[in-house]
Amino acid sequence: MAESFKTDVVIIGAGLTGLTIAFYLKKAGINFKIVEKSGKTGGVIQTISEKGFVYETGPNTGVVSHPEIAELFEDLAGKCALETADPSAKRRLIWKNSQWHALPSGLWSAISTPLFTWGDKFRILGEPWRAKGVEPNENLAELVKRRMGQSFLDYAIDPFISGIYAGNPNELVTRFALPKLYQLEQDYGSFIKGAMKKAKLPKTERDKKASKEVFSAKGGLSRMIEAMTEEIGSENILLSVENTLVRPNSEGFQLQITTPEHLFSIETKQLITTCGGYALSGLLPFLNEEEIAPFNELKYAAVTQVLLGFQKWKGISLKAFGGLVPGIENKNILGVLFTSSFFEGRAPKGGALLSVFMGGTKRPDIAKMDDDQIQALLNKDLPRMMSDRTLNPDMTRILRYPKAIPQYTESTGHRYEMIEKLQLKYPGLILAGNIRDGIGMADRVKQGRSIAEDLIEKMQGH
Repeated sequence: MAESFKTDVVIIGAGLTGLTIAFYLKKAGINFKIVEKSGKTGGVIQTISEKGFVYETGPNTGVVSHPEIAELFEDLAGKCALETADPSAKRRLIWKNSQWHALPSGLWSAISTPLFTWGDKFRILGEPWRAKGVEPNENLAELVKRRMGQSFLDYAIDPFISGIYAGNPNELVTRFALPKLYQLEQDYGSFIKGAMKKAKLPKTERDKKASKEVFSAKGGLSRMIEAMTEEIGSENILLSVENTLVRPNSEGFQLQITTPEHLFSIETKQLITTCGGYALSGLLPFLNEEEIAPFNELKYAAVTQVLLGFQKWKGISLKAFGGLVPGIENKNILGVLFTSSFFEGRAPKGGALLSVFMGGTKRPDIAKMDDDQIQALLNKDLPRMMSDRTLNPDMTRILRYPKAIPQYTESTGHRYEMIEKLQLKYPGLILAGNIRDGIGMADRVKQGRSIAEDLIEKMQGH
């Protein structure tokens, strides 16, 4: 017989969004339960130590792009600590014509770099006087060609998008995929003018916390997950949950779930989903075909990550964040992250830890390849890029993420509209996670905290 109980909030998913919501609800004394299908919290975020190397099996790094991520670490003080990248990580490399070039970091380096054509260098100088775009669903490729030129798209934006979305700038819609960039043009009429004017705007102490620095947690991102899980309390988390079935009722929602020990029936006023769009049809069977369509249509990039550990590094200097490979160069890799060069203790002294990313939306075929095929593709390109002809690592791990990163394409507007519509139709339902509001770790924490604060205000009547 099912064990029944009531709670104020049920959060489906114990990834970073779900844990953030739960963490702030707990601080406010709100009753909740997290329901998680896997046997651990943190979603894909997991840190592994092996043979003197410390690597991540999910996101490798985040960016302190919102104050909320800095404040989360402040709230976890004593349990885990924010680690920001070594300043060398500000240097990004781009592969062109069989060698690495530093990505320009300012106007002068953009004019002197061999990455862009002379015609586009003059376009960049004229960018502040170019007319503002009027098409709200303009894709990133169209926007960049219009303002900066084809070579800027090929050798700056295309590899940058490979690094963030593993995606294609021809498919991603700027106002959804890179909303801050979109707003620069809308608010100031220019990227360059906008960036300069924004830099001069007065900043509050809270604004300054969004330092834009690359971050992890000291010892790896698992430390952050463990600290949050401990604060939330294991009594509030149900793991290894199967057959989750949700039904709306007069009080809110009823959930039927199965754990290895029990069958539970849970009644709740508030239900928050944080899972991928592909999981919603099974979870919320009461949604009709039209309502579920925008979530089923959401496209994901499949990413393969190859971790390479070297006890002694003999290749190129790794004093950089890593190297990105533009699609126009026709290589088999999206990029390489030089993790051990900017975070402490990720490889033995004198050694190196590299994270190589492959696949994405441009090369979906790689997702179906076996380890030997992936190794063969890697050996074709990587040794020459890293100036180590043998490239004989002491540790190799191949990880696959079939639904790694949602793509914010033109269908995003329709999905956002449907989220609002469903939340109005089913009071108490909140559709969260990376189906909206950005894909980075800071985006997840910002969204989670915002949802928690809205619920706290609603429930405590402030």
